[in-house]
Amino acid sequence: MNQIVINANKIIGKIKPMHAVNNGPVHIEGEKSNFKEFVNAGIPFARNHDASLSKYYGGDKTVDVHSIFPDFDKDPYDEASYHFEVTDKYLATIVAAGVEVFYRLGSKIEHGDKKLGTYPPKDNKKWAIICEHIIRHYNEGWANGFHYNIRYWEIWNEPDLDADDAEDKRTWQGTFDEFIPLYETAAKHLKSCFPELMIGGPAFANAWKVEEGSRFDKFVKHMAENDVPLDFLSWHIYAKRVRHFNLCAANVRNTLDKYGFFKTESILNEWNYVENWTTLFDQSIEVVSSMKGAAFIAAIMVASQNNSIDMLMYYDARPSTWNGMFNVHTMEPIWGYYPFVIFNDIYKKGNQLDVATDSDKLYAVAAKGDDGEVTAMVSYYFEDEADPEKTVEIKLEGVDAEKITVRLLDQNTMLEEIKTGSGSSIEIAMKHNTVVEIKAK
Repeated sequence: MNQIVINANKIIGKIKPMHAVNNGPVHIEGEKSNFKEFVNAGIPFARNHDASLSKYYGGDKTVDVHSIFPDFDKDPYDEASYHFEVTDKYLATIVAAGVEVFYRLGSKIEHGDKKLGTYPPKDNKKWAIICEHIIRHYNEGWANGFHYNIRYWEIWNEPDLDADDAEDKRTWQGTFDEFIPLYETAAKHLKSCFPELMIGGPAFANAWKVEEGSRFDKFVKHMAENDVPLDFLSWHIYAKRVRHFNLCAANVRNTLDKYGFFKTESILNEWNYVENWTTLFDQSIEVVSSMKGAAFIAAIMVASQNNSIDMLMYYDARPSTWNGMFNVHTMEPIWGYYPFVIFNDIYKKGNQLDVATDSDKLYAVAAKGDDGEVTAMVSYYFEDEADPEKTVEIKLEGVDAEKITVRLLDQNTMLEEIKTGSGSSIEIAMKHNTVVEIKAK
């Protein structure tokens, strides 16, 4: 028997937003919708990167800077130069669901032969001024706009994805050295206009490459030496091993601290399950929408709560092969949706409790609210071969509960109550790649 010990008397910190996502709900009146599910899961943030890849969000007319401001030669101070209508509708749906927008300034990834939005701007300062007015539209009501108080504004996406001499670049058509002045110009301008906002980026694709002289190291060093605002550093990782996430998180934090960015948030705002991008890619995509994918989601949430990551944003809630939360045809929840529901229950409690496990395959996090109720999530996640079913004892130190409730998420059970008890412990039979929620009060 394995054991998980939750110490309800030892608060070790605050629960962080580990259940944020890329992209918001689909809500087509009279047709498909997952709006209610977004509300029920309490998704805290939705990053709007790659929204323009989906017809449900408005297609290629939405979000991207070159879509909102299609003619770069026009006057950036003239509201007639901007086409906000499609993005307005998309962001309104996100906000109506009670979700904060995390706005990516730049362009979607471009896989086609013809690139439109990933070229270096003809004038970095003018591009920054355009971004300024996008912010003013959504936060200050400019150009018949809104007052959404969008706090996070991200400059670009994955400028380091492809080598400088690559034949088919997908996210930045220039060299990495050409990107650095764009970020510097935009960050300084936007921070001078909006000192209260979180200005950051640039959504590194290869944040694990942090050795001195790497693109990542070079970027952070340049920002430090030139007093460039970096309120958050965003980065991405796709892998199947939890330790890879932990290692990359430590590398990012250490590099930021090395150059004095102690208060800069580390935000992992694209992540999902990938074994590799070639021979096992199809197999990886199958896992994404499976129960194993859900156990993986829960395990990464737990690991990230316990490492140096400040926010975690799953890629992707957009209807696509990367969506392990919803059936992309019907928008009905599938296995990967439910860890978000459980983590939101924990997030609302606020105070993280000390948890100890005696197995490296058991990932557990717990929190206690002001009402004294303890909520925990346990993922029995296997990266490779799986063990048979095992019994896990959940021991609650400092708790003598009138009722302990267990809900199960497995291949056949979509987060349904399977057991109740009382006192200070409960035993649960868990199969490999399953998740449980425990509530005790």
